Amino acid sequence: MSEQKGFEKLMDIMRRLRAPGGCPWDAEQNHESLKRYLIEEAYEVIEAIDAKDKEHLKEELGDLLLQPVFHAAIAEENGDFTMEEVLEAINDKLIRRHPHVFGDEVIESSEAQVANWEKIKKKEHGEKRKSALSGVPAHLPALMQAQKLTEKAARVGFDWEHTDQVYAKVMEELHEFEEAMLSGNQEEMEAELGDLLFAIVNLGRFLAIDPEEALRKTLNRFVNRFGHVEQTLHERGIAMQNATLKEMDLLWEEAKKLEAARK
Repeated sequence: MSEQKGFEKLMDIMRRLRAPGGCPWDAEQNHESLKRYLIEEAYEVIEAIDAKDKEHLKEELGDLLLQPVFHAAIAEENGDFTMEEVLEAINDKLIRRHPHVFGDEVIESSEAQVANWEKIKKKEHGEKRKSALSGVPAHLPALMQAQKLTEKAARVGFDWEHTDQVYAKVMEELHEFEEAMLSGNQEEMEAELGDLLFAIVNLGRFLAIDPEEALRKTLNRFVNRFGHVEQTLHERGIAMQNATLKEMDLLWEEAKKLEAARK
């Protein structure tokens, strides 16, 4: 089956599911009710990529693809737009924003392309976006949103010049957070912790480290190491709540060594 026929079949299946006599659950859904599934499916794709599981990735990409198909079917029923119009819009956008590929413009680096992409976007939106920070979705995870905001600010010159300046800012914010902790003021501690996290995101940007990805990998390591501690204690017949901190710490270090040996 060709890609085009496969996609058309998927659209036909979705229309059938939502039609009278189809699936009651699918028929009840709307753009609002589907928001959570769009986000969940995107993260499941990321999980499959991290696991380097090709079969799982293939399945999860299908689940993710279903979401825009679902939304397009709803929009079609409402007379808002069709999937054909969605595809036309993205095709036109890709061609328009890659003049060095589909036109005569010359761009020699990915950095230059990013800058040109933003320039084209700004021209397209005209007066719709009056701030250099416009266009960052408010519902992004906070770390990702912070990274995108600092990237946009940097493009108009609102940025540090050297990595050591950003590192110094992190240490300054850490000191201010320590002072807030001593004060015991919860509101002040929250504000200073936010400032510290924001400074760390900026440092990650200067070091070409994605903070969202870095934290996700740390969480994966935490879950794996905790699982080793949990499993080993279980094998020894020790309930975790009855184990000493020293016992758990030794097993934690053991998990780290096993992790390093697998690399």
